[in-house]
Amino acid sequence: MSAEFTSSHPHPSTPQTAATERISVIIPAYNATAYIVEALDSVFAQTSPAHQVIVVNDGSPDTPQLEQVLAPYRDRITYLVQENRGLSGARNTGLRAATGDLIALLDADDIWLPNYIEIQTAFLREHPEYDLVYCNALFFGDSIYDGKQYMEVCPSVGEASAAAIISRQCHVFVSVTARTQVLQSLGFNESLRSCEDFDCWLRLTAAGYKIGYHHNILVRYRKHKASLSANPTAMADYNLRVLNMSLPLWPEASPEANLLRAAKANKQAELATLRAKLAIRKQDIPSAITCLQEANSHYQSTKLTILITLLQRMPKLVTAAFHLRAALLPAHRD
Repeated sequence: MSAEFTSSHPHPSTPQTAATERISVIIPAYNATAYIVEALDSVFAQTSPAHQVIVVNDGSPDTPQLEQVLAPYRDRITYLVQENRGLSGARNTGLRAATGDLIALLDADDIWLPNYIEIQTAFLREHPEYDLVYCNALFFGDSIYDGKQYMEVCPSVGEASAAAIISRQCHVFVSVTARTQVLQSLGFNESLRSCEDFDCWLRLTAAGYKIGYHHNILVRYRKHKASLSANPTAMADYNLRVLNMSLPLWPEASPEANLLRAAKANKQAELATLRAKLAIRKQDIPSAITCLQEANSHYQSTKLTILITLLQRMPKLVTAAFHLRAALLPAHRD
């Protein structure tokens, strides 16, 4: 295990963690009955035990079933129930209840490998300049990436700075371990039902905290139809919201602000393309053309120009071809 880079500016307020650091695990639960036992078993099978395991029932509609499967664990977990507030709200509730020196985030449908806590805490102990660390993971479940490593699909190269995160040179995997005071001071934005982690990492780096990572596979990362990331249009919309909200975090002429504006333009074009596809499915040709024209003002693509022309002149043919292609090709799932 080693850091991918070294910091030339250690964070002055970050203490050296002791070998006996206490870790609080936060697990939000919403429609998680089918998966949460595997997640909890993976926590309790750690080579370094957790100090505290917090399960937050985020107004889950399957509460009776959830509480039934949680019953054997109730003497070992802190179980909190709240009205539905989304992942951000559930994590914030967990953050307020956390008493450990470090906090680790685990989604209820993911699984830790037995040495997750051992390696993550060792990293922060040996690298006091970092305030948060993320690891590699292995995709499994209903995904075209089943069996692939997270960092094969979403690589991290160089320092995980704000600029690298904005430009997607570094992709922070959500099952992070962080210093408690850092995450508690920042929290998660409860206005976001998706991309709340992306927002948090940007605010974290803007505040001067540092993110580290390594390539050890410590998590099995489940993807399925109910995953929030299974809706690419909603994901793109929330991603765009985060980019807009992040602009005031840096000076207007800074490299970070320039990267945010470029990312915003790319995401607006991507979102317009996704909306055009939905409009074609619904046979709303005028809306599809408008969306494609918006996207093409950014892409300046010959293919999109041709598609727009065909939609204007032969909409029925284009719609039929679109539906045929969708029927013949397997659905794409992240």
